[in-house]
Amino acid sequence: MKILILCTGNSCRSQMAEGFLKSFDDKLEVFSAGTNPSGKVHLKAIQVMSELGIDLSKNEPKSVNEFLYKEFDYVVTVCDGAKETCPVFLGKVKNRLHIGFEDPSEAKGTDEFIMCEFRRVRDEINTEFQKFYNNLKI
Repeated sequence: MKILILCTGNSCRSQMAEGFLKSFDDKLEVFSAGTNPSGKVHLKAIQVMSELGIDLSKNEPKSVNEFLYKEFDYVVTVCDGAKETCPVFLGKVKNRLHIGFEDPSEAKGTDEFIMCEFRRVRDEINTEFQKFYNNLKI
């Protein structure tokens, strides 16, 4: 089962979703990418995932272009449809799915508030991707 998770920067939401899916089942082939990848995985995403024992510190943002000629069982977009243009994957894919989340890197306020937003979005991603995983036909 090959799964690609897409967003814009590939620095927060898609990285967290990739980390969760890999933690649910190490037999899944899970990748994440962005249409406009940032330079690095967001430090706060690394921090909040490490609180749950998932290490993203060695991950790097990747461009969706790296995956255009690969086949996937699922491509899942995780952008917040109200605020962003979700990427379209033009490669060969059996199932397309959108599970949108707010971008915690856009949170404004105290460091404590921003960390709370990262944790909130992380927990939403965990819940939604656990449902997604439980419904996979493996």
